[in-house]
Amino acid sequence: MAALAPLLLCGGLSAHAETHAGFPIQDTPNTGGDGTVEQPDTNAYSLPQGNLSMTKRLDFSVGNSFFRNPWVEAPASTTARDGLGPLFNTNSCQGCHIKDGRGHPPSDVERPVSLFLRLAVPADPHTDADILRTHGFKPAPVYGSQLQTAALPAAKPEADLVLTWEAVTKTYADGTQVELRKPVYSIENPNYGPLPDNLLISPRVAPPMIGVGLLETIPIADLEAMADPQDTDNDGISGKLNQVWDIASKQTVPGRFGWKAVEPNVRQQSMGAFAGDMGLTSSLHPTTDCTPEQKCERFAEGGEPEVSDKIENFVTFYSKSLAVPARRDMNTPSVQQGAQLFNETGCAACHTPKHITGTDDERPDLSKQTIWPYTDLLLHDMGPALADGRDEFLANGNEWRTAPLWGIGLAQTVNPQAGFLHDGRARSLEEAILWHGGEAAPAVSRFSEFGADNRRALLDFLNSL
Repeated sequence: MAALAPLLLCGGLSAHAETHAGFPIQDTPNTGGDGTVEQPDTNAYSLPQGNLSMTKRLDFSVGNSFFRNPWVEAPASTTARDGLGPLFNTNSCQGCHIKDGRGHPPSDVERPVSLFLRLAVPADPHTDADILRTHGFKPAPVYGSQLQTAALPAAKPEADLVLTWEAVTKTYADGTQVELRKPVYSIENPNYGPLPDNLLISPRVAPPMIGVGLLETIPIADLEAMADPQDTDNDGISGKLNQVWDIASKQTVPGRFGWKAVEPNVRQQSMGAFAGDMGLTSSLHPTTDCTPEQKCERFAEGGEPEVSDKIENFVTFYSKSLAVPARRDMNTPSVQQGAQLFNETGCAACHTPKHITGTDDERPDLSKQTIWPYTDLLLHDMGPALADGRDEFLANGNEWRTAPLWGIGLAQTVNPQAGFLHDGRARSLEEAILWHGGEAAPAVSRFSEFGADNRRALLDFLNSL
């Protein structure tokens, strides 16, 4: 970021300007290419690609039914949708991805559903080499890789997740103060023996589902071209591609999905969620997160696998087909000014505005699309305030994948409780900016030096996405 030009805090920039501070300025409301939809309401994230054929829309509807409707305990008359648990976090995909959007931390009176804890223990790179190669981390003894806070009636949840908050105050250069909230997690009432003393936890809130098919179609060569793990250009940005295990091809490949980019494609991400979040097996994930000590085999199965290949295909197709909503208010002066400030502060150095997708012969609706996701899909050091201290493949405890920003201005229209960042701690986009550290620290410092009008302009721009 040190190489960026000084801030030019002038208004009135045309929304059709090609570049500013070296980064492109979006000149079309069609953020998701030809498949962009105009639906700026509570269903903004739930529509199929606008350029999806009518026959494929039927597949989308079937996939939607398996994504939205609850799964049940086996055996059941609902044979296509039984086999839940016995340990799980939620009983439907929609339970976490609320209306296909973001989840949120639980309130004081609700059980955690769309936020959960990843679990691990420190690994030895020599004795644990095989599991690190294929799993990315070493799961906790007895409790596995994810804390499951729900269970079938005849089983016990693994434990209770307890969340409390601490206040953190940030002060702008003009003296304005903003109160942030810092989450503090604890695990209480473990039902399967004591927790490991060296337990590592990482909170995760469900991310939005829009545009993931387009993101999967961005050529790997383009992501590799943006990576600069050694910061050879000395701009303060050292993004890197995670290298993860592809279960189907049984090889290490670049990762692009998940908060730490630990999944190579939408199919593996989806089936991993079925296994970890709902306790459901699939051909890709024939086992769940149940460990031998939990004796889950005493419960009835919903088939082998419980998520059939046909359902797996429908859910994957649905997930890859959710459209991106169109930009709004692009010609508003404050939004235009905010666009240039976004670039000049250095935000666009990681939240790369523009990509062109590659070719997918089976998905012409996703192919050769000019899209504006505002992400490089790379890992970046976000500083100690957001660190989870838990490595996953090549991602260290300070690193997170750059989250796409498209559609972010509608996040709380879709789910009024939606939180931002990997654990949903930020109640607003302003709070989310102020939590950024590490490689983003210089950009946050510039934002903090703005006056109120320029801060509002940048936030107006984000809310227009």
